[in-house]
Amino acid sequence: MKKFIGLVGALSFAALPLMAQGGRGEQHPAPHPPPRAVGGGHIPQRGPAPAPRAPAPAPRAQVHETGHPSAPHVDVKGSVWVGHDVRRDEPGLRLEHPWAHGHFSGAFGPSHIYRLGGGTYRRFGFDGFFFSVAEPDWGYANDWLWDSDDIVLYDDPDHPGYYLAYNVRLGTYVHVEYMGE
Repeated sequence: MKKFIGLVGALSFAALPLMAQGGRGEQHPAPHPPPRAVGGGHIPQRGPAPAPRAPAPAPRAQVHETGHPSAPHVDVKGSVWVGHDVRRDEPGLRLEHPWAHGHFSGAFGPSHIYRLGGGTYRRFGFDGFFFSVAEPDWGYANDWLWDSDDIVLYDDPDHPGYYLAYNVRLGTYVHVEYMGE
């Protein structure tokens, strides 16, 4: 019996550090990293506003700021759609037959997050819907994980037939055409 009491006492003493951490072995959370300027789970509340009609803005040289990708992206501060306003008249973003495969019948906006289910930039899908990235944007989708990234779809107010697919992880977006179910 003395051995049993000694064992219980020794185990109780060894458990003191756990009790000091909340009793369940919980660890204190690590300090949060500084907020990122792009991506990291930020989801814009709405898509971009239509770009001004006339006069067309002169193309801006993309300045690569620390924490910002060189691809079109959404800046976390103010949910600014960087790169959208200067691409309004880009020839490669004009479809001869907009919505040739119909309109996407799913939901849009920040409350509808879709998990990519496989494919490539040429054809990818989720929930039985399929899309294709616009050719001028192929290079902007190089870092996308086609079988696991989360995206949010927005209407594109300037390019009939295209939607904007926003990658939640990266904070970048590309123009996509709906290919059907």
